[in-house]
Amino acid sequence: MTVLKKILALIIFSGVHFSLFSQSSDSIVGKWYNTEKDAQVEIYKEGSKFFGKIVWLQDPTENGKQKVDKNNEDKSKRERPIMGMKLLNNFEYKGSTWENGTIYDPKNGKTYSCIIKKKDNKTLEVRGYVGISLIGRTVEWTKAE
Repeated sequence: MTVLKKILALIIFSGVHFSLFSQSSDSIVGKWYNTEKDAQVEIYKEGSKFFGKIVWLQDPTENGKQKVDKNNEDKSKRERPIMGMKLLNNFEYKGSTWENGTIYDPKNGKTYSCIIKKKDNKTLEVRGYVGISLIGRTVEWTKAE
């Protein structure tokens, strides 16, 4: 093989490699069911960061009224609706994980540091933690069809 052909092959391979790499960073974009399957979160990208908001609730009302963020530690936010709420904030893609983001849990009103990994094409491992990631909890979210 001539030097020119080797260089051309290397350029083509590199282009394919970078194309696949960039596609994998967006592979979490879409709708996902939480572990209990009582909520659906839509993960989306803004710039180079990833976010997620609640787009569906199995039970969107409580006592005939829209569910609100009643457990939020910040009293000024306790009347905001759960539907449409942003749960995932500021995730950055780092090779095979989405890191440096936070996840908000409306069930207890707390925000945690978070890492997201793809277990497979239909499953995310979402790990919330305080301090270091070794001490935390991992749940699985499944892709909504």
